[in-house]
Amino acid sequence: MIHTLDLKQHNLVCPHCSHHFMMGAYERFKLLADEESFEETEANLISTNPLGFENYKEKTATLREKTGLKDAVVTGRFSMNGHPSMAAVMDFKYFAGSMGSVVGEKITRAIETATTEKRAMLIFSSSSGARMQEGMLSLMQMAKTCGALARHGEAKLPYISIFTHPTTGGVTASFATIGDINLAEPKCMIGFAGPRVIKETTHQDLPPGFQTAEFMLDHGLVDAIVARRDLKQQLSDLLDYMMPQS
Repeated sequence: MIHTLDLKQHNLVCPHCSHHFMMGAYERFKLLADEESFEETEANLISTNPLGFENYKEKTATLREKTGLKDAVVTGRFSMNGHPSMAAVMDFKYFAGSMGSVVGEKITRAIETATTEKRAMLIFSSSSGARMQEGMLSLMQMAKTCGALARHGEAKLPYISIFTHPTTGGVTASFATIGDINLAEPKCMIGFAGPRVIKETTHQDLPPGFQTAEFMLDHGLVDAIVARRDLKQQLSDLLDYMMPQS
Protein backbone atom coordinates (compact mmCIF):
# COMPACT_ATOMS: atom_id res chain seq x y z
CA MET A 1 0.00 0.00 0.00
CA ILE A 2 1.29 3.45 -0.97
CA HIS A 3 0.06 6.70 0.52
CA THR A 4 -1.11 9.12 -2.19
CA LEU A 5 1.06 11.90 -0.75
CA ASP A 6 4.17 9.70 -0.92
CA LEU A 7 3.38 8.87 -4.53
CA LYS A 8 2.96 12.52 -5.50
CA GLN A 9 6.20 13.48 -3.74
CA HIS A 10 8.01 10.87 -5.86
CA ASN A 11 6.52 12.10 -9.16
CA LEU A 12 4.07 9.17 -9.33
CA VAL A 13 6.84 6.59 -9.01
CA CYS A 14 6.54 3.90 -6.36
CA PRO A 15 9.21 4.60 -3.69
CA HIS A 16 9.54 0.84 -3.03
CA CYS A 17 9.62 -0.87 -6.43
CA SER A 18 10.11 2.12 -8.80
CA HIS A 19 6.98 1.32 -10.80
CA HIS A 20 6.13 4.34 -12.94
CA PHE A 21 2.44 5.20 -12.74
CA MET A 22 0.83 7.18 -15.57
CA MET A 23 1.42 10.92 -15.35
CA GLY A 24 -0.97 13.59 -16.61
CA ALA A 25 0.07 16.17 -19.19
CA TYR A 26 0.08 19.18 -16.85
CA GLU A 27 1.98 17.21 -14.19
CA ARG A 28 4.58 16.39 -16.83
CA PHE A 29 5.06 20.05 -17.76
CA LYS A 30 5.40 20.91 -14.07
CA LEU A 31 8.15 18.30 -13.79
CA LEU A 32 10.12 19.61 -16.78
CA ALA A 33 9.57 23.35 -17.11
CA ASP A 34 11.66 25.99 -15.39
CA GLU A 35 9.62 27.99 -12.90
CA GLU A 36 6.95 30.20 -14.51
CA SER A 37 8.21 29.43 -18.03
CA PHE A 38 5.36 27.21 -19.30
CA GLU A 39 2.90 28.77 -21.74
CA GLU A 40 0.18 26.51 -23.16
CA THR A 41 -0.55 26.77 -26.89
CA GLU A 42 -3.67 25.94 -28.95
CA ALA A 43 -5.60 25.36 -25.73
CA ASN A 44 -9.11 25.66 -27.15
CA LEU A 45 -9.16 23.21 -30.09
CA ILE A 46 -11.87 20.57 -29.71
CA SER A 47 -13.04 17.67 -31.86
CA THR A 48 -16.06 17.80 -34.12
CA ASN A 49 -17.86 14.69 -35.32
CA PRO A 50 -16.79 14.46 -39.00
CA LEU A 51 -18.23 10.98 -39.59
CA GLY A 52 -21.44 11.49 -37.64
CA PHE A 53 -20.33 8.72 -35.28
CA GLU A 54 -23.07 7.84 -32.82
CA ASN A 55 -22.69 9.51 -29.40
CA TYR A 56 -19.16 10.71 -30.25
CA LYS A 57 -19.93 14.38 -29.61
CA GLU A 58 -21.52 13.56 -26.25
CA LYS A 59 -18.62 11.33 -25.23
CA THR A 60 -15.97 13.96 -26.00
CA ALA A 61 -17.98 16.58 -24.07
CA THR A 62 -18.20 14.24 -21.07
CA LEU A 63 -14.45 13.58 -21.21
CA ARG A 64 -13.66 17.29 -21.35
CA GLU A 65 -15.72 17.85 -18.23
CA LYS A 66 -14.35 14.80 -16.41
CA THR A 67 -10.64 15.25 -17.19
CA GLY A 68 -10.29 19.02 -17.55
CA LEU A 69 -8.62 18.41 -20.93
CA LYS A 70 -9.83 19.61 -24.33
CA ASP A 71 -8.33 16.55 -26.05
CA ALA A 72 -5.67 13.88 -25.59
CA VAL A 73 -2.63 16.16 -25.93
CA VAL A 74 -1.42 19.36 -24.28
CA THR A 75 1.15 21.51 -26.08
CA GLY A 76 3.22 24.43 -24.89
CA ARG A 77 6.46 26.37 -24.97
CA PHE A 78 8.78 26.56 -21.98
CA SER A 79 12.42 26.62 -20.96
CA MET A 80 14.16 23.61 -19.46
CA ASN A 81 17.34 24.45 -17.58
CA GLY A 82 17.50 27.47 -19.86
CA HIS A 83 16.97 25.58 -23.14
CA PRO A 84 14.12 27.03 -25.28
CA SER A 85 11.80 24.07 -25.78
CA MET A 86 8.41 23.08 -27.15
CA ALA A 87 6.56 19.96 -26.05
CA ALA A 88 3.48 17.95 -26.89
CA VAL A 89 2.43 15.72 -24.00
CA MET A 90 -0.21 13.06 -24.60
CA ASP A 91 -2.58 12.20 -21.75
CA PHE A 92 -4.03 8.66 -21.68
CA LYS A 93 -6.99 9.55 -19.49
CA TYR A 94 -8.67 11.38 -22.37
CA PHE A 95 -10.05 8.78 -24.80
CA ALA A 96 -7.13 6.43 -24.04
CA GLY A 97 -4.75 8.96 -25.59
CA SER A 98 -6.13 8.22 -29.05
CA MET A 99 -4.99 10.44 -31.92
CA GLY A 100 -7.78 12.24 -33.74
CA SER A 101 -7.61 15.31 -35.94
CA VAL A 102 -7.23 17.71 -32.98
CA VAL A 103 -4.32 15.74 -31.50
CA GLY A 104 -2.53 15.67 -34.85
CA GLU A 105 -3.24 19.35 -35.51
CA LYS A 106 -2.00 20.46 -32.09
CA ILE A 107 1.19 18.42 -32.41
CA THR A 108 1.79 19.74 -35.94
CA ARG A 109 1.28 23.35 -34.86
CA ALA A 110 3.62 22.81 -31.90
CA ILE A 111 6.32 21.46 -34.23
CA GLU A 112 5.86 24.38 -36.63
CA THR A 113 6.12 26.83 -33.71
CA ALA A 114 9.29 25.11 -32.53
CA THR A 115 10.75 25.43 -36.02
CA THR A 116 9.83 29.11 -36.34
CA GLU A 117 11.09 30.00 -32.86
CA LYS A 118 14.16 27.73 -33.09
CA ARG A 119 13.18 25.55 -30.15
CA ALA A 120 13.87 21.91 -29.37
CA MET A 121 10.83 19.66 -29.87
CA LEU A 122 9.84 17.05 -27.28
CA ILE A 123 6.91 14.66 -27.70
CA PHE A 124 5.73 12.46 -24.82
CA SER A 125 3.66 9.62 -26.25
CA SER A 126 0.97 7.73 -24.35
CA SER A 127 -1.67 6.43 -26.71
CA SER A 128 -3.88 3.59 -27.84
CA GLY A 129 -3.32 4.71 -31.44
CA ALA A 130 -5.47 6.35 -34.10
CA ARG A 131 -9.02 7.30 -33.08
CA MET A 132 -11.39 5.12 -35.10
CA GLN A 133 -14.33 7.53 -34.59
CA GLU A 134 -12.59 9.97 -36.97
CA GLY A 135 -11.61 7.40 -39.60
CA MET A 136 -9.29 8.58 -42.37
CA LEU A 137 -8.95 12.04 -40.79
CA SER A 138 -7.26 10.33 -37.86
CA LEU A 139 -4.88 8.34 -40.07
CA MET A 140 -3.92 11.51 -41.98
CA GLN A 141 -2.34 12.86 -38.79
CA MET A 142 0.43 10.28 -39.04
CA ALA A 143 1.77 11.78 -42.27
CA LYS A 144 1.06 15.37 -41.24
CA THR A 145 3.03 15.22 -38.00
CA CYS A 146 5.94 13.42 -39.66
CA GLY A 147 6.04 16.03 -42.43
CA ALA A 148 6.29 18.83 -39.87
CA LEU A 149 9.07 16.97 -38.07
CA ALA A 150 10.98 16.60 -41.35
CA ARG A 151 10.94 20.39 -41.78
CA HIS A 152 12.00 20.78 -38.15
CA GLY A 153 14.97 18.51 -38.85
CA GLU A 154 15.87 20.45 -42.00
CA ALA A 155 16.17 23.53 -39.77
CA LYS A 156 18.89 21.62 -37.80
CA LEU A 157 16.76 21.57 -34.64
CA PRO A 158 16.55 18.55 -32.32
CA TYR A 159 13.53 16.34 -31.80
CA ILE A 160 13.50 13.97 -28.82
CA SER A 161 10.73 11.38 -28.55
CA ILE A 162 9.84 10.00 -25.11
CA PHE A 163 7.80 6.80 -24.84
CA THR A 164 5.60 6.46 -21.77
CA HIS A 165 3.15 3.71 -20.88
CA PRO A 166 1.51 2.68 -23.16
CA THR A 167 2.51 3.78 -26.69
CA THR A 168 0.80 1.78 -29.42
CA GLY A 169 -0.88 1.84 -32.82
CA GLY A 170 -0.63 4.74 -35.24
CA VAL A 171 1.35 6.87 -32.78
CA THR A 172 4.08 4.21 -32.61
CA ALA A 173 3.93 3.92 -36.41
CA SER A 174 4.49 7.66 -36.92
CA PHE A 175 6.04 10.44 -34.86
CA ALA A 176 6.89 8.41 -31.73
CA THR A 177 9.58 6.31 -33.39
CA ILE A 178 11.39 8.91 -35.53
CA GLY A 179 13.09 11.01 -32.88
CA ASP A 180 16.70 12.07 -33.29
CA ILE A 181 16.86 10.42 -29.86
CA ASN A 182 14.22 7.97 -28.62
CA LEU A 183 13.92 7.66 -24.84
CA ALA A 184 11.54 5.54 -22.76
CA GLU A 185 10.38 5.29 -19.18
CA PRO A 186 11.14 1.95 -17.48
CA LYS A 187 8.92 -1.03 -18.34
CA CYS A 188 6.48 0.98 -20.44
CA MET A 189 4.61 -0.87 -23.21
CA ILE A 190 5.66 -0.02 -26.77
CA GLY A 191 4.08 -1.71 -29.76
CA PHE A 192 1.85 -1.48 -32.80
CA ALA A 193 -0.75 -4.25 -32.58
CA GLY A 194 -1.52 -6.01 -29.32
CA PRO A 195 0.30 -9.23 -28.32
CA ARG A 196 -2.78 -11.39 -28.86
CA VAL A 197 -3.29 -10.08 -32.40
CA ILE A 198 0.37 -10.61 -33.27
CA LYS A 199 0.36 -14.14 -31.90
CA GLU A 200 -2.79 -15.07 -33.80
CA THR A 201 -1.37 -13.57 -37.01
CA THR A 202 2.15 -15.04 -36.85
CA HIS A 203 1.19 -18.31 -35.08
CA GLN A 204 4.35 -17.97 -32.99
CA ASP A 205 5.01 -17.68 -29.28
CA LEU A 206 6.22 -14.20 -28.39
CA PRO A 207 9.58 -13.81 -26.61
CA PRO A 208 9.70 -12.87 -22.91
CA GLY A 209 9.31 -9.16 -22.25
CA PHE A 210 7.96 -8.54 -25.74
CA GLN A 211 6.77 -4.93 -26.26
CA THR A 212 8.49 -3.57 -23.15
CA ALA A 213 10.90 -0.64 -23.21
CA GLU A 214 13.71 -2.98 -22.18
CA PHE A 215 12.99 -5.30 -25.13
CA MET A 216 12.96 -2.32 -27.50
CA LEU A 217 16.27 -1.08 -26.08
CA ASP A 218 17.87 -4.47 -26.73
CA HIS A 219 16.57 -4.42 -30.32
CA GLY A 220 17.56 -0.86 -31.18
CA LEU A 221 14.23 1.01 -31.30
CA VAL A 222 14.96 2.90 -28.06
CA ASP A 223 18.25 4.67 -27.38
CA ALA A 224 17.99 4.79 -23.58
CA ILE A 225 15.64 4.09 -20.70
CA VAL A 226 15.47 6.98 -18.26
CA ALA A 227 13.82 7.01 -14.84
CA ARG A 228 11.40 9.88 -14.31
CA ARG A 229 13.49 11.48 -11.56
CA ASP A 230 16.41 11.77 -14.01
CA LEU A 231 14.48 12.81 -17.10
CA LYS A 232 14.77 16.59 -16.92
CA GLN A 233 18.53 16.45 -16.41
CA GLN A 234 18.96 13.82 -19.13
CA LEU A 235 16.98 15.90 -21.63
CA SER A 236 18.89 19.03 -20.67
CA ASP A 237 22.23 17.25 -21.13
CA LEU A 238 21.18 16.03 -24.58
CA LEU A 239 20.11 19.51 -25.62
CA ASP A 240 23.49 20.86 -24.50
CA TYR A 241 24.92 18.82 -27.38
CA MET A 242 22.07 19.03 -29.89
CA MET A 243 20.86 22.64 -29.88
CA PRO A 244 22.45 24.96 -32.49
CA GLN A 245 25.09 27.22 -31.02
CA SER A 246 24.23 30.92 -31.18
